[in-house]
Amino acid sequence: MLLFLAFLIGFIAGLRAMTAPAAVAWGAALGGFNVSQTSLAFMGYRWTPWIFTVLAAVEMITDQLPTTPSRKVPMQFGARIIMGALAGATIGASGGSLTAGLIAGIVGAVVGTLGGAFIRGKLAKAFGKDLPAALIEDAVAIGGALLIVVAVP
Repeated sequence: MLLFLAFLIGFIAGLRAMTAPAAVAWGAALGGFNVSQTSLAFMGYRWTPWIFTVLAAVEMITDQLPTTPSRKVPMQFGARIIMGALAGATIGASGGSLTAGLIAGIVGAVVGTLGGAFIRGKLAKAFGKDLPAALIEDAVAIGGALLIVVAVP
């Protein structure tokens, strides 16, 4: 179950790179799961969730700009993989499976990046513009991240 949750939070990182680590940091900081005795203890520090939350908000705003590059360009894709790895590893570490969680997070981020781009493209085409599709993707990323974090044992 833990590795599946790590995969899912990686998927969320594929949709919105900073939403996944923000949600995981809040879960750790609020005591939803414990990573204090791991190399990822910083994810539960007082300021970590706030920093990631600000970055997530900035990302959601900049995603709406017409100059924002595709999530599939190397820089964007790489950031999603790294954030998926971090978020997945944090969930995995809470159960003693840091490396497996990291790998699951990476796989989830790749699937989320490619699948999210495909679905958003289809939604944008159906709506005739991108904004409604982007807002739906934001809602799915936030809601999904919250559901995943509260499910971590």
